[in-house]
Amino acid sequence: MRRTDRTIGLAWLGGLGLALHAVPAAAQYASGPSATVEVASDERRRGLSWSDGDPVLRGSLSVPVAQGLSLDGAATSLWGSDRHGGADAVIDLGPSYVHQLGGWRLSLDARYHLFPGADHQGYGEFGAGAGFLIGPASIDIGAQYAPRQSAIGGDNLYLSSAASFAIPGTPLTASARVGHSSGSDRDPIASQRLRPGGDYWDYGAAIAWYRGRWSAELRYSDTDIDSRDARHAGSALIGKVGLTL
Repeated sequence: MRRTDRTIGLAWLGGLGLALHAVPAAAQYASGPSATVEVASDERRRGLSWSDGDPVLRGSLSVPVAQGLSLDGAATSLWGSDRHGGADAVIDLGPSYVHQLGGWRLSLDARYHLFPGADHQGYGEFGAGAGFLIGPASIDIGAQYAPRQSAIGGDNLYLSSAASFAIPGTPLTASARVGHSSGSDRDPIASQRLRPGGDYWDYGAAIAWYRGRWSAELRYSDTDIDSRDARHAGSALIGKVGLTL
């Protein structure tokens, strides 16, 4: 493991340790953990399929530890992902913090992505976002940055914006988003994991249905990646059904 990777790993463990240390003192803020299970036709992130276009199972858990602060984890089946060295799953772990400031919702998070079944594929990233509610609509902007790590061949910056609208009188919410991925290519082969063909744009739209603990979503996703590099990165229609426990 290179020095940069070790530094990121130690920072990650330190952040988790601080969050766990806050649990006893801040128990009065905890509203209880929440968990969700989902089935989806594809695991597509930032316009790229992580499951090679195959259906996935996903489980997530969020445990509040202080006011606005939670520890989050999710596990998603990948069934031998070509993009991630043959990984059978991805496990996303890290803290999230949300603060309401007037009409703005500000957020910070950190995630480390583990890939069971594959060697030397894990990497971490940090994120920040801001959102604003306007009646039934919301507008969000965000940034996620992965510092230089050997597993991704350099560093990676993802900038995104999204808008959603809860359709009055219905259980439906419509949304649209656009994002841009950029970064360095210290290892041109490894950097293809997150940016096949180099820097690119992704975009999409979705319609979601919510009823009690159940949800369903139909989402369109696409990128401007050149067709020569677009394996599992082109246009796709993804369906998802979820249950909150």
